[in-house]
Amino acid sequence: MTENIATELTPLDPAFVTTTRIATAIGLLPFVIGAGVLEVAQAVPPGSFIVPMLLFYVFVAFTVPARKYRHWGYDMGTDRLRIVRGYMFYRDTIVPFGRIQHIDVDQGPIDRRYGLATLTVHTAGNHNSKVALPGLANADALAMREAIRAAIRQDSL
Repeated sequence: MTENIATELTPLDPAFVTTTRIATAIGLLPFVIGAGVLEVAQAVPPGSFIVPMLLFYVFVAFTVPARKYRHWGYDMGTDRLRIVRGYMFYRDTIVPFGRIQHIDVDQGPIDRRYGLATLTVHTAGNHNSKVALPGLANADALAMREAIRAAIRQDSL
């Protein structure tokens, strides 16, 4: 018998789109620079490499993050954390608080600038022993960490 888990999911913070765009643009920049070097060195016909690379760069850096944002969500219950992500490759992960070993709240420089954080829970076992939830407001991530800690502490009494 399967449990009905058709609950309303909480979306990530909207600033996640901006931070993902910035990180993606920075990550793809070496490829654009490489295409520019090939064009300047005249190693390829003019425009044959840089134009498709720039179109790909704009598409990936500006379209993909918004789609990624729309297909992430979470629900924190009293005894578990549910994280749903993906469209083509859909993943619905439920982490019971009783299996959580420790909890991290991480921020990179781009996340810190926009007030975001990633909540990472580490569980017992090998398969999916680390589950990350990016794109949370820092205050929300800290509050979720404390709520999970309190639930774990209450279960162990």
